[in-house]
Amino acid sequence: MMHFARRPSRLRRRRRRTEGMTLVEIMIVVVIMALIATAVGVAVIPRWRQAQVDSTRTDAQSIRSAVQLYMMDTNECPTSGTELQEEGYLDRSKRATDAWDNDFRIECEGDDIYVVSAGVDGQFDTEDDVE
Repeated sequence: MMHFARRPSRLRRRRRRTEGMTLVEIMIVVVIMALIATAVGVAVIPRWRQAQVDSTRTDAQSIRSAVQLYMMDTNECPTSGTELQEEGYLDRSKRATDAWDNDFRIECEGDDIYVVSAGVDGQFDTEDDVE
């Protein structure tokens, strides 16, 4: 008597095919996720850069106010925001540097006070400077 190997039923074969995901399906999901991440990056990065500029302008105003107080007491122009913090004219909770961790340039001409950030490129006297 010959024994034939039992062939799997159609239901078992169908179940075996639908149990997992194929590599193509996984790749499609990965590509879709990458496209979504790219779209979010394109939308968020410009806003983040503008937030850095706005934050730097606010910090420059705080330093300008501290320079005015410093000049009333000493009749001299401070050299940096760190000096203002050390002397107690600028609260230590305020930033003494810009959003890119560069020192502000402080210039005093008579009663005029100029506080300038070098901007993103870190170089003064370029078009991205923030006042």
